Amino acid sequence: MKALQFEQAVESILQREKRYDAQAYLFLKEALDFTLKRAADANGGEPRHVSGPELCLGFRDLAIQQFGPMAGTLMSEWGLRESGDIGEMVFHLIDEQMFGKQDSDTKEDFASAFDFDDAFVFPFQPKTRGAKGSELSRK
Repeated sequence: MKALQFEQAVESILQREKRYDAQAYLFLKEALDFTLKRAADANGGEPRHVSGPELCLGFRDLAIQQFGPMAGTLMSEWGLRESGDIGEMVFHLIDEQMFGKQDSDTKEDFASAFDFDDAFVFPFQPKTRGAKGSELSRK
């Protein structure tokens, strides 16, 4: 898929659907490539179709790898609140013939694949120290 065609498809989506930022679609394409490579590596180098939950986990892992503690903020700015949003974007790209699908693939495959707060917020929260040894407890 050529970058220009993909960008034109995103522009077409954004004309009718404004929930998600253009950058979210571009990152989703990166996440698909990342997930396809990971699946092929685990399959003896043979490419294969990835499921909705697999794509969501690849999306999550790549976001954490690339954006670290800023991943949650960035997802929110892009309009993403839950893994179901990834499915919505995937099906927008399927409608534009940028992504393929199998007959068994559905938007529901993406729902509840992972919790955004568990993935992007909680791991990066400051670790609270108990009262023992805390600077506040000594005052």
